[in-house]
Amino acid sequence: MKLTFRWFGEGYDDVPLAYIRQIPCVESVVTMLMGVPAGEVWPVEDIERAHRLVTDAGLAMEVIESVNVHEDIKLGAPGRDGKLEAYIETMRRLAPAGVKVICYNFMPVLDWARSHLNHALPDGSETMYFDDEFIMNTTPEALAARYREQSGDQAVVGWEPERLAYVKDTIARYKGLTQEQYLKNARYFLDAVIPWAEKLDIKMAIHPDDPPWPIFGLPRLINNRENIRRFLELNPSPYNGLTLCTGSLGADPQNDVPELAAEFAPRIHFAHIRNLKYTGGRNFYESAHPTACGSLDLFAIVKALRGAGFDGYVRPDHGRMIWGEKGRAGYGLYDRALGAAYLAGLWEAVSRA
Repeated sequence: MKLTFRWFGEGYDDVPLAYIRQIPCVESVVTMLMGVPAGEVWPVEDIERAHRLVTDAGLAMEVIESVNVHEDIKLGAPGRDGKLEAYIETMRRLAPAGVKVICYNFMPVLDWARSHLNHALPDGSETMYFDDEFIMNTTPEALAARYREQSGDQAVVGWEPERLAYVKDTIARYKGLTQEQYLKNARYFLDAVIPWAEKLDIKMAIHPDDPPWPIFGLPRLINNRENIRRFLELNPSPYNGLTLCTGSLGADPQNDVPELAAEFAPRIHFAHIRNLKYTGGRNFYESAHPTACGSLDLFAIVKALRGAGFDGYVRPDHGRMIWGEKGRAGYGLYDRALGAAYLAGLWEAVSRA
């Protein structure tokens, strides 16, 4: 297992690389160029600067999350070929920097949704919460305004201003798009990108839908065993793979995450391992990582991965805000560092069993 840590890049992340370097067993960071909109080519000088900053800190930059997929590609709209060429050119520019995996998603318009960014828990920590009734009775625009208020106007990844400027119009473009057409558009993307992934030795790892059920009337692609199988069968190349996000898939209790980990391990190139706590219906909050703190059995998940031969990249995912820390919701230093240490311990335990 190669233990990594999410870092949003220079000027976008309050956590210093020097602090990340001090987390036991963390070898590298997972980063991106936050200021480049989807559909545009990443500048070489910006990639090189990010790589230099990371390596100077004693870390590696082998996983990128994310090179965002433009909506024209997801919709199969005119102009998608130009956006695909820009995507491939970015891949060409990332390869010389030593990038081995690109984590991306095919979620329409918005990457994820929560009803609360700073939900207070009994122990005094704060976390992100999903209230299904609240989400069902709000609009994306109202939710974005809520995020801005709760985050203190800090950029919320997946809800960036450039997306929100056209969110209503973009959602309208998805009206009438069938699940089969959406899958066909995903195949078109893979047919264009995977040959280059093979040439460049960059594995593509699609992230599951979050939450794993439809919201705002938008389609879902990666949310259960059947749909994961369908997607991976679109292109049998081992470079067409999965990011196993235990929190995203695990939000649906019908998804047996250890079983998914074992079945898809040969195609899992990256794993986000975190816990959550069900509170009834489709409601949940993001708990501390240990099994005892949530509803997912992280020991069983890690054991399944290790038993199936997985030895790829892993990162702790969303953490709580603890010990008075303030920052980007889900991405403070302290709780994620605790999560990283816990995952390192789990991996050692299952490796020695």
